[in-house]
Amino acid sequence: MEAIEELSELSEAMRQAAAVLADEDVDETSSSSSKRPSTFLNVVALGNVGAGKSAVLNSLIGHPLLPTGENGATRAPISIDLARDSSLSAKSIILQIDNKSQQDRLSKGASGRSRDEIYLKLRTSTAPPLKLIDLPGLEQRIVDESLLREYVEHNDAILLVIVPAAQAPEISSSRALRIAKEYDSEGTRTVGIISKIDQAASDSKALAAVQALLLNQGPPKTSDTPWVALIGQSVSIASTQSGSASSDNSLETAWRAESESLKSILTGAPQNKLGRVALVDVLAGQIRNRIKLRLPNLLSGLQGKSQIIQDELVRLGEQMVTTAEGTRAVALELCREFEDKFLQHITGGEGNGWKIVSSFEGSFPNRIKQLPLDRHFDMNNVKRIVLEADGYQPYLISPEKGLRSLIKGVLELAKEPSLLCVDEVHRVLLDIVSAAANATPGLGRYAPFKREVVAIASVALDGFRTEARKMVVALVDMERAFVPPQHFIRLVQRRMERQRREEEVKNRSSKKASDAEQSILNRASSPQTGGQQQSEGKFEGNLKSLKDKFSKKEKDVPPAPPEGSALKTAGPGGEITAGFLLKKSGKTNGWSRRWFVLNEKTGKQSLLQLGYTKKQEERHFRGVITLE
Repeated sequence: MEAIEELSELSEAMRQAAAVLADEDVDETSSSSSKRPSTFLNVVALGNVGAGKSAVLNSLIGHPLLPTGENGATRAPISIDLARDSSLSAKSIILQIDNKSQQDRLSKGASGRSRDEIYLKLRTSTAPPLKLIDLPGLEQRIVDESLLREYVEHNDAILLVIVPAAQAPEISSSRALRIAKEYDSEGTRTVGIISKIDQAASDSKALAAVQALLLNQGPPKTSDTPWVALIGQSVSIASTQSGSASSDNSLETAWRAESESLKSILTGAPQNKLGRVALVDVLAGQIRNRIKLRLPNLLSGLQGKSQIIQDELVRLGEQMVTTAEGTRAVALELCREFEDKFLQHITGGEGNGWKIVSSFEGSFPNRIKQLPLDRHFDMNNVKRIVLEADGYQPYLISPEKGLRSLIKGVLELAKEPSLLCVDEVHRVLLDIVSAAANATPGLGRYAPFKREVVAIASVALDGFRTEARKMVVALVDMERAFVPPQHFIRLVQRRMERQRREEEVKNRSSKKASDAEQSILNRASSPQTGGQQQSEGKFEGNLKSLKDKFSKKEKDVPPAPPEGSALKTAGPGGEITAGFLLKKSGKTNGWSRRWFVLNEKTGKQSLLQLGYTKKQEERHFRGVITLE
């Protein structure tokens, strides 16, 4: 126990040294809550349901504090900060729980499962100054990779691999051992515990496997792990015997009885690996090994830090750091350095600076493209908006009021992507503030001043974000309030340009067809020689007869429309809405070229009408044909 107390003092000194190297406030980290940084004295218990994890930790504490049971009494992570107080008696403990809800969860551990940690502080005269973490059984659903990583991956936490004696022959397949090997491949912070030896006293195979592990003769993957054998019920035995007034030494008696019982069961095992006292010694040895590994790096870092501070004091001068004017000058100089670093990230793209450009040129256009524009410009939706804006009477002119309403609705959709872009840039700027502060060498020497600079910059960015969101909404509202006429002019120009391209495509295809027909006729009428004339004579005669037949039929068909009178279509799907057609006159029995418009008349009964004018520019129909 004394060895662990000495290691506790050394561990605290090393924690403070690590805080100095990380430019953290030592006083702040030492007075933080349960989520404070991990130390060398953290012990994490790993094992399956029913392995006896809680009983082993109770043995270390010296009191049956944690719930135990065969079916997995631990349903949530339990963290216990132990502090040794020699002024207390062996039967006394002082337990501190953050709130009543955690107390209820601890006392009713069998009801419900939660990932939220139960945090306890305990003062007693029987426990070593460790931080014990009791995880639920590895088979339980809440124990996933993220939960294990949260507690196990710290490189200064001791891992207790707890395996029942009955499962010792299959130790190679133990999941707890596999997890420990995954996070501690060298085995420098792993301790193996074989629990419930008394329950396997009659199983010779299990006892042989246990003795092999204790003698370091087990499977290869267990050779670099120190193993300790426990019964795990010594605390319960002591609790039942502690009713008498003269039982202050009941714990020591129970621990000695546990060691004697283990010696009688494991006759060939080393005595320094049996019982609770042996477990405390092994833990102290592993903690000492971890400190030896980390100590050289810490000493080297502290020496370098000391040299940097001395050089800085020489550079600043004694007057600069002992007067108010000197302190103010140092603060202003550090602020200028921070500003330079911040601008380098913004303008030069260092660190996360490129993400600002990516937000405007990547994320923002992608969000605009994902807007439901297809649904907004659906023909039925456009028709509804136009009718609501201009009434139900059909127009031959452009429904400008309806189009303006349509455009305003589309611009309203742009508000959300714009506000998301503002928030994304704000998050990037907050990251740049932290990165610029970390990249400013001077701020690293004054941790409180560094935190104050970051806090002030973050508050300023929050204000800028609020103003930017208001400005974005105002800009969109300005665009919605005034839709310039040039927008409609461009719409007409693009429509005319599209129709011109369609006409060019049609003319090219018809020209190719006529050229092909003319080529066939030329080959048929060209003079031939010899056998070629005889072989093609029959074809020429057939061609002339076909030509006479078609010319006879064409007399009964009205003349073809003149050049340029081809039907024009518009609308999605190629619906015919307007175009030039040939109309046969009832008076002269002749054909005339007229501009036809397909119209829908609404009222009590909807009717389709085909109205026509002489010229496309006319605004009044010369006649209307009702389509049944």
